[in-house]
Amino acid sequence: MPVIAVDKPLNLTSHDVVARARRLRGTKRVGHTGTLDPLATGVLVLCVDESTKVVQFMERDRKGYLAWISLGAGTPTLDAEGPVEERADVPPPDEAQVRNVLAGFLGPQEQVPPQYSALQIGGQRAYAVARAGGALDLPARSVEIHSLDLLGIFPSLRASPQRFSPTPAGWAPDPAGRAFSLPPALGDFPTLLVRAEVGSGTYLRSLARDVGAALGVPAHLGGLVRTRAGRYDLADTVALDDLAGAAGVGDLAALDFPVVEADERMARELRQGKRPAHPVAGRQVVTLRGDLVAVVDGDGERLKVVRVWAEPDAGAPQG
Repeated sequence: MPVIAVDKPLNLTSHDVVARARRLRGTKRVGHTGTLDPLATGVLVLCVDESTKVVQFMERDRKGYLAWISLGAGTPTLDAEGPVEERADVPPPDEAQVRNVLAGFLGPQEQVPPQYSALQIGGQRAYAVARAGGALDLPARSVEIHSLDLLGIFPSLRASPQRFSPTPAGWAPDPAGRAFSLPPALGDFPTLLVRAEVGSGTYLRSLARDVGAALGVPAHLGGLVRTRAGRYDLADTVALDDLAGAAGVGDLAALDFPVVEADERMARELRQGKRPAHPVAGRQVVTLRGDLVAVVDGDGERLKVVRVWAEPDAGAPQG
């Protein structure tokens, strides 16, 4: 315990936040469920102490973002870290054309990651090679983009909305809403404001590059706010400075899978690593009288343990 959603500040790496959490919580056991770049802010889900074992089940959660895509300037990092290495004059883009381009990125696809990323090829980190002036051959990866909603086209990042409130459709511009911190603009470039929902492993920086290419211009990600990670909304996050006293939630509440209520026999068999009969299919959480027993995969006939938890009074959890 517990799992805590933090609002990551601008200019901190996810590793910086984890290090701060370790100090504030007085523990070395802190993990997170999905990296955010230093120039991005928003939902970073931390798992503390025994809850680090649920990280593996949350890393593939869908994530929601607000993305500012600035057209007419390309950067090696694909974001506002810069410097601008490619420029093009861009007239105000046509809204219908932009919507058509965004629609072309929906669904499963192959995406080439940024060179400035933490991906490792042959023992080398891509960003380390890039900062030394080199480049790795990064293969395209399978990702899925579920939705891309154009919220507006603006003459510059500075002219775009930077206050938002949650709505049933997601976070939307609201002059009376919450102010977001964006990195300094690299110039006055036409900027698309896009609300995105994506699967795990999707790089919004790569999406910005690719949207620009589809429009025939260089582009970079001028700003990024993660508004949702799985079941955790930005409205429910705690500030990093308030992390020490944050209650968070337990493992069971953090796991977003259907629940199977076990009897004593099933719980015992699962904790023994056996495969009890059960007709469900897919990943499930198994509970006994409200306590977490296991995460399992069902094939329609039997359950297979993915990870098991000990009885509450049996000492440290297993698995």
